[in-house]
Amino acid sequence: MRADPAEYRLVSPGNLQAVLSLLASEPAQWLPIAGGTDVMVLYSAGKLSNRKLINIWNIPELRQIEVFPDRIRIGAACTYTALRQHEIVSREFPLLATAASWTGGIANQNRGTLGGNIANASPAADSLPALLVYDAEVTLISVRGERRVAYRNFHTDYKQTALAADELIRDISLPRRFSGYISHARKVGARNAQAISKVCLAALGQISNGTIRDVRLAMGSVAPIPLCLTETERALLGKQIEPSLIDSARRTVAKEIRPIDDIRSTARYRAAVAGNLVAEFLEKLVASETNA
Repeated sequence: MRADPAEYRLVSPGNLQAVLSLLASEPAQWLPIAGGTDVMVLYSAGKLSNRKLINIWNIPELRQIEVFPDRIRIGAACTYTALRQHEIVSREFPLLATAASWTGGIANQNRGTLGGNIANASPAADSLPALLVYDAEVTLISVRGERRVAYRNFHTDYKQTALAADELIRDISLPRRFSGYISHARKVGARNAQAISKVCLAALGQISNGTIRDVRLAMGSVAPIPLCLTETERALLGKQIEPSLIDSARRTVAKEIRPIDDIRSTARYRAAVAGNLVAEFLEKLVASETNA
């Protein structure tokens, strides 16, 4: 059943304080909307439960990417196109730039926002594993003030987050300390573009004399939330990369993830692919040192 526009109200305050005041006045009743790429799908299908919408697209402080010596700060309403085209993001955070290029088509990238992707909390979202491996921090604001949450603690369960009913995501902060890492991003889907992931991987690593000095692994579409593969990371850290370690890593990944059968794929397929993607990354790490 399609939605009736007469049943909805949309306001556009134009400044951040007015938005926060509305959220505080009726918690959980007002839904912030920026690009609308997720919200409008629900609206068109008649499944958008919120009847009151606040436009935050036109608030300048939510659209900026700020660069500091030790970090970058990405406004929650920054689009995927802005991420793809930003010099520092592309050079120092290539996993995020790559994920931005995976997100829908050009029209979606021009409208879809990083904060919206986070708030929507889909475990299949392409950008979220990249934020996990880059140790992102999310700034949440309300009339009560602001608080910072480590992104790895933001998603609490399927479609559930640490965001309070009166809070808004203001920005996402990434530390600038991963330029010396080998990065690897892979998405497996029905098509190369405009397809929801069956499995996606974001990975960072450092290797010296064949030994893994640091490793960061995160996956989407393999659990109720975007998942850090912490057990697999621990099993790999400080080890020499050899065939037996790669085989062991496949088994650890399969134990750590919690895939399901759904319309896009099966749990068995996802488990096999997840192990393959981590193995592919480990082989890339070895090759990076061999070719150096």
